[in-house]
Amino acid sequence: MRTYFAQVTDGVVTDVRVVSREFLEANPERYTGTWVETFIGVEGKTYAGIGFTWNGADFVAPVVEPE
Repeated sequence: MRTYFAQVTDGVVTDVRVVSREFLEANPERYTGTWVETFIGVEGKTYAGIGFTWNGADFVAPVVEPE
């Protein structure tokens, strides 16, 4: 099973990677900052994308204003 983590900087997703928790924790010099697991296809969870915000419980997509 693949695991996905989002790097969160000041509450905003700046990167998303496929990496195991074990590898992420064993390589802190490579994965600096805050990394939060994100899920694909899990009911009640939002898969993170760059620019999404992290509210402490789930990721929230940015609101795009119509032109």
